[in-house]
Amino acid sequence: MKTADELTARFREEGLRVTPQRQCIFRLLSGNDQHPTVDALYDAARVEMPMISLKTVYQTVNDLAAMGEVTLLDLGTGSFRVDPNVEMAHHHFVCSQCGLVRDLPLDVPALPLPGRYRRRFSVESVEVILRGRCDECNRTSPVPSHRDIDKE
Repeated sequence: MKTADELTARFREEGLRVTPQRQCIFRLLSGNDQHPTVDALYDAARVEMPMISLKTVYQTVNDLAAMGEVTLLDLGTGSFRVDPNVEMAHHHFVCSQCGLVRDLPLDVPALPLPGRYRRRFSVESVEVILRGRCDECNRTSPVPSHRDIDKE
């Protein structure tokens, strides 16, 4: 994940305006492993800059994605998530209860396509999303085991 200063420099290299609002967004993304939604970034930025617009946040995030500095993830949670971790190959875990998203450095072997599909498709990337419950959700409301269900 790049620092706010590195993202600022990258914007300047691309000839894009560097504004205080954009620098605020860069700071919020720097070192952030929470995979925030754009709306969550907007809410956090408004604490520092109450007059920032949602459009500015979306535009900045889309500019960063176009430069390859973040990845926009559609994890089926209803909102795109912003992943600033583009240096390390990884997949994702999504908690089905609280929505937590975490990077998983899984080594997924190449999945061979059946012969008839190899001629029809060209695979450019593979995304693995594991869904389940995070340790916090398991601690606060454990799922009953099969033994507990059988006793009822």
